[in-house]
Amino acid sequence: MANASSTNSTLLRGMSIMQHVAESSRGVSIAELVESITLPKPTVHRITTQLTAEGFLLRGPDKRFVVGHNLKRFALLVHSNLSAGAPRHAILEALSQEIGETCNCTMLEGNHTLYFDRVECNWPIKVDLHLGSRLPLHATASGKLFLAYMRPAERKRLLQAAPLSQNTPHTLTQIEELETQLKQIKKQAVSFDNEELLSGMVAVAVPVFDQAQQVCFTVAVHAPTNRKQLKDLEACIPALRRAADALTASYCDKQGE
Repeated sequence: MANASSTNSTLLRGMSIMQHVAESSRGVSIAELVESITLPKPTVHRITTQLTAEGFLLRGPDKRFVVGHNLKRFALLVHSNLSAGAPRHAILEALSQEIGETCNCTMLEGNHTLYFDRVECNWPIKVDLHLGSRLPLHATASGKLFLAYMRPAERKRLLQAAPLSQNTPHTLTQIEELETQLKQIKKQAVSFDNEELLSGMVAVAVPVFDQAQQVCFTVAVHAPTNRKQLKDLEACIPALRRAADALTASYCDKQGE
């Protein structure tokens, strides 16, 4: 994107501001936007006020701007777009057919993991987690992957912000215990949900990396325990990793852009 100061387009200036906010893990102040985008403070203030009014940005009590609801919804629509997402969906379909269970892709959204693509299995009994579902990080296989690859300070701040929900008797709610598991998850690059989100459901997830070894998103499989146990899904890890490599090549290979 062109530098915001090099164009008179309010649209491009607004997009540049939203991009800077979206790239920040802790929010952005007016002063930081002025410095990074090199626009006059009154201009930045006017555009951020408009974006906040339209729900694309949100200004917290600390006066820092974060991503707003409408920008999150826009991002989900982009990720879920049928034409742009056709290769990803084809990879998920092949994976679901190979494994015989529902497969999905999720991305990080604040303190949740967000479903943005999925392929249903054909079994009559299945777990309905629809597109757009926002699930707790600490209680899901995909969510724990995002936590494991976060910077320690960012993860600590997020986990300590509020008590961790006890979704089932198996949910880890003690930060120390969760941290021990997250170290293992990062070491193995695979994560499990052993009935931690929903009783009677198990899941396995692996990360999809970009060329900088940052997590773009995740790919996972889940199944009801009356059909599959966690050890059964562990056998699917090689297939998940192949799918993750294919997804990296299609969506996260910066060198190929």
